[in-house]
Amino acid sequence: MMRVLVVGSGGREHALVWALQRSPRVGALYVAPGNGGTAGLATNVPIAAEDVEALADYAAGERFDLTVIGPEAPLALGLSDRLRARGLRVFGPSAAAARLESSKVFSKRFMDAHGIPTADFAVFDAYDDAVRYVEGHPGPVFVKADGLAAGKGAIGCQTPSAARAALDRIMRQRAFGAAGDRVVIEACLRGQEVSVLAFSDGRTVRPMILAQDHKAAYDGDRGPNTGGMGSYAPAPLLDEALMARVTSKVLQRTVDAMAAAGTPYVGVLYAGLMVDGDDYAVLEFNCRFGDPETQVILPLLRTDLSDVLLACAEGRLHEVPLAWREGVCVCVVMAAQGYPGSYAQGQAIEGLEEVAGHENTVVFHAGTARRDGHIVTAGGRVLGVTAWDADLPRAMARAYAAVDAIHWPGAMYRRDIGAKGLERSDGLPGTTGDAVAHGAAATHAQPSAYRAAGVDIDAGSRAVERMGEAVRSTHGPEVLMGIGSFGGLYDATRLQGMRAPVLVASTDGVGTKTMVAAALGSYETIGQDIVNHCVNDILVQGAEPLFFLDYIAMATLDADVVARIVSGVARACRAAGCALLGGETAEMPGVYAPGEMDLAGTIVGAVERDAIIDGRTITPGDVLIGLPSSGLHTNGFSLVRRIFSRAEYGDHAGELGRPLGEALVEPHRSYLSPVRAMRQAVTIKGLAHLTGGAFVDNIPRILPEGSAVVVRRDAWEVPPLFRLIARQGGVDRDEMYRVFNMGIGMVVIVAPDEVDAALDAVAREAYVIGEVVARGEGERVVLR
Repeated sequence: MMRVLVVGSGGREHALVWALQRSPRVGALYVAPGNGGTAGLATNVPIAAEDVEALADYAAGERFDLTVIGPEAPLALGLSDRLRARGLRVFGPSAAAARLESSKVFSKRFMDAHGIPTADFAVFDAYDDAVRYVEGHPGPVFVKADGLAAGKGAIGCQTPSAARAALDRIMRQRAFGAAGDRVVIEACLRGQEVSVLAFSDGRTVRPMILAQDHKAAYDGDRGPNTGGMGSYAPAPLLDEALMARVTSKVLQRTVDAMAAAGTPYVGVLYAGLMVDGDDYAVLEFNCRFGDPETQVILPLLRTDLSDVLLACAEGRLHEVPLAWREGVCVCVVMAAQGYPGSYAQGQAIEGLEEVAGHENTVVFHAGTARRDGHIVTAGGRVLGVTAWDADLPRAMARAYAAVDAIHWPGAMYRRDIGAKGLERSDGLPGTTGDAVAHGAAATHAQPSAYRAAGVDIDAGSRAVERMGEAVRSTHGPEVLMGIGSFGGLYDATRLQGMRAPVLVASTDGVGTKTMVAAALGSYETIGQDIVNHCVNDILVQGAEPLFFLDYIAMATLDADVVARIVSGVARACRAAGCALLGGETAEMPGVYAPGEMDLAGTIVGAVERDAIIDGRTITPGDVLIGLPSSGLHTNGFSLVRRIFSRAEYGDHAGELGRPLGEALVEPHRSYLSPVRAMRQAVTIKGLAHLTGGAFVDNIPRILPEGSAVVVRRDAWEVPPLFRLIARQGGVDRDEMYRVFNMGIGMVVIVAPDEVDAALDAVAREAYVIGEVVARGEGERVVLR
């Protein structure tokens, strides 16, 4: 039986201990220093992870069969070198090899020298030189401290002024100490991040399943960088061919180059990639298991972890194949209020005993301690609540159900962990919907007479059961009571962090698009439509969504249809970081014809009073920027249904490249992300959501008296669907711009000197479509 020492005290080390103690080959298991969670699985040893001399002496005295080093700091300080010098087996790279993480300058130059794709960069050790560089490179950049900074030393900057502030913080204020003596300034890459971890024995590399981390502190990737607020695996971001390229041209190439340099790489090689279609680039290397990626990778590892780690330490990884369990794993990090800044410690944590009984769920401790028989908070990232199931929606629901059961004062976490995976996967099996009278489940009293009148209460109950999981997957700790109650309860203390919060509410409907969707059986899409439409309506005033309620009415209740609609509602709510608090499903024979339905929704959001966007500062000379639409969105369908018969929905339209019906029900686009990006870069003076009335009726709603706009119709190419509608229906061009969005779903008004920065913020995926002018006696919207 092996005697194993794990070094570290975070959630990653708890996950390693959890996986190792399940091995029949592991006998005695120790962790230094450990935390409140590892104490229940192993023997905690009170030696700090950075005290490498004491750790080396302790390990040599105990003659451990294997030492597994978790954090980056002891690796950079040479702990593995000291242990190997004493003849001990070690899983973890040498200090020289660990420079891939401990020095951003070394890492970037290494990648450049060995042809590993990465962002363009420059290195500076003088503040003034760095400032001159960013002033000459106005595009978005990342400013990175050279040394270790606990995952917080990379600062994204949209403008030169933001880059100067980051340089001041790192190099002058020395926010990260000596780690900021030098900085790397690199171009900002577009795409999605994915974590590619691999085992290495110095010659062989074996990649693990892909994971996706969530670095930003708040929902929607907002706020400061953290050590990681959650993750999920496997992440569907690299296909087989692209993964083979990454394995060959990044992982194996790195290990080969290290071996050739006389610094063989033994341990976990972790490449953080930015992926954009078939293209990729390495953002950074880490030299250890990721945190919180480890928490979602190890529960899916079928192979005995101790076999893999020992094979790496002995240089025979080629003998050990990796096997993985089916399913998906999600980890939601619960942090102390104030993280990643200052935070309180010593708060008693409640609910851990209850969660211990949850199936396929484990809580990995990060910043915890045992005090007087209780588990208390002892760090910024406190817990990694982890769950696995057959697919992503179910795994998310399990993880958030466990999060809901755990409490301490000020606990904070993101509510959108895994949402990016849902967007990539087009919805996964097992996603179900929301509620029928999403308040209370129906009773069974006297069902026959009511059913004879056309109302089936049992069908309502079935709908509630099927949609509950998806509804709960949108809930965070602020939802105190949702599905099953007469009214949804939302804890407004979330607003306490705002100086002067203003609530913004809006109600809207999908309209007759429901009839097209019903004819095609495309119910999930209209669920997304109603949420995104409402999100956009409050976004124009600067509000971020808090919670949403829906209303579904039909002649005869179909539980499957309701569940599919609410599946789409929940999916869009998760993507927006918005709680689906409840709703109503009404069965009304006689009001609606058989097969017909109505779908509406209400959203409530919040905005700081001084951040309200109301158009008051718009002046002549300001510029109109158009954000592209995804299609018709939710307007103009009464006209569309007159032009095209139901029989034509399935016809393949050559100019569209797909069936007509598929193009018609394309979901309404949410503009939350691009508008957020623009607001970080420029001052938005006005926003107009082009819904019913399109350009002519919506833009004037935000203009001050005495102002008008000129919209230049040749500034963008009208998508083929709109041209097809005009041609087939014989619709006049002016009427088309009055009824349809014509390919522009949101209009953003900015000052002329901020146009380039606004376009850069959305990767130039927008158009300059006009300008504000002084109003004469003509129309307020002039189409030219």
